[in-house]
Amino acid sequence: MSPAILLSFLLGYFALLIGVAYFTSRNNSDNASFFIANRNSKWYLVAFGMIGTALSGVTFISVPGEVGAPGGNQFQYFQFVLGNAVGFVIIATVLLPLYYRMNLTSIYSYIEHRLGYFSYKTAASIFLLSRTLGSATRLYLVVIVLQRFIFDSYGIPFWATVLISLGLIWSYTFKGGLKTIIITDTLQTFFLVLSVFLTIYFVCSSLNLDIPQAFETIKNSSYSKIFFLDDFLTNKFYLSKQFIGGIFVTIAMTGLDQDLMQKNLSMKTIGEAKKNMFTFTGIFVVLNIFFLSVGALLYIFATKNGIGIPLDHVTQQPRTDLLFPEIALNHLATLPAIVFMLGLTAATFATTDSALTALTTSFCVDFLGMNKKENLDKGNTVRKRHMVHIAFSILMFLVILVINALNSSSVVSLIFKIASYTYGPLLGLYSFGLFVKNRGLHDKLVPLVCILAPIACFFLDKYSVKLLGGYVFSVELILVNGLITFVSLLLISRKTDQQTKF
Repeated sequence: MSPAILLSFLLGYFALLIGVAYFTSRNNSDNASFFIANRNSKWYLVAFGMIGTALSGVTFISVPGEVGAPGGNQFQYFQFVLGNAVGFVIIATVLLPLYYRMNLTSIYSYIEHRLGYFSYKTAASIFLLSRTLGSATRLYLVVIVLQRFIFDSYGIPFWATVLISLGLIWSYTFKGGLKTIIITDTLQTFFLVLSVFLTIYFVCSSLNLDIPQAFETIKNSSYSKIFFLDDFLTNKFYLSKQFIGGIFVTIAMTGLDQDLMQKNLSMKTIGEAKKNMFTFTGIFVVLNIFFLSVGALLYIFATKNGIGIPLDHVTQQPRTDLLFPEIALNHLATLPAIVFMLGLTAATFATTDSALTALTTSFCVDFLGMNKKENLDKGNTVRKRHMVHIAFSILMFLVILVINALNSSSVVSLIFKIASYTYGPLLGLYSFGLFVKNRGLHDKLVPLVCILAPIACFFLDKYSVKLLGGYVFSVELILVNGLITFVSLLLISRKTDQQTKF
């Protein structure tokens, strides 16, 4: 596949997004528009657009790649997705009503009202750290693909590819913020969904299968096992581990995450927000079935055509998340290659643009107090917001360069694990606030608790085989993290006569 064609497509794609940004922000680019889209978003646009935010470029290439991984993953990821669905329902019925009752711009303002100043700053800091690391890592993995298949051909260095990518994202988000993101994410989700279905079609055509035959082939293949019910102690894919982990990862990393909740808070009423969340959940579950099906078809195609899993440039070990780009860009025709790049670009930048907007919003509201009455009329708040937006873009650029300099694919999984660890304390903080009545906290001790809980989880995970009779943790570790935080908060709590309002 010609790098020139892919580059032309990429530039045209961003020209479209910048055009959309211009028309959505030309008449209104104030802070209310940037932070919460003037609370005037259409629920059906948000529901559809959230798919692009929830499914990153990593999901786009990694979930299909993991289907045929040497560890025998198959469709085990769907167990996690079913847990996600339950988590989304809990968010819609428990957390969203709370956020709407309090008329929040930043969801961490709840912690300030309920637990205190230091708890509030801790919660907001956890989000800033986790989302910066997570979003930078997601963008890094996709920039590797862009570098390998496009920019290496032009002698453009890696740092310049990162800078170009972030510069393009900044160019269409800095002015309109969430108001622009709602529209661009809807557009990008459309491209993402279209690319999934077209990829299935193109691969099926290459295998001389119609769609019913393809799904029958997948069903009868060695890739389609969903439920894993053997060896509870040592099997990371065991159903209960994945399902329970899926529930609490969703509650923590979606319901307690400013990024995805910011979109939900941009609607007029709680009824519309719930309708959005339930619709999004249905689309999310169904779309993941198709992602997994793409993975099975890719491995069937690779086996038939003698294509091995590509090797990592650094470790020279097979890297499953490069199989999709390898087949799409080197073993199919031009149109399927463009479709793949369309889906990858849409998935990646729908996640990163949303994250930059959420990071800017959280810092401006939680640390600069831009939503407070005394600051609303200050004339320089929009300029300050622009500076914060630039600062987070630069920070993400530097984080990506550090990851690349460490020169190890294992760093990626480590950073994702660190990010998931940090959401555990949020789970504990919100659980304490919601379920423990008539007790306050020694607020200054909360940051220490939120540091020690993930550290305890790290050692528990590392030595669980010895300590817990051979038990191996998977994604359910986030629940343990939340429980450790919750119990620790109980230990530093004190009885108060003040009734909690929220």
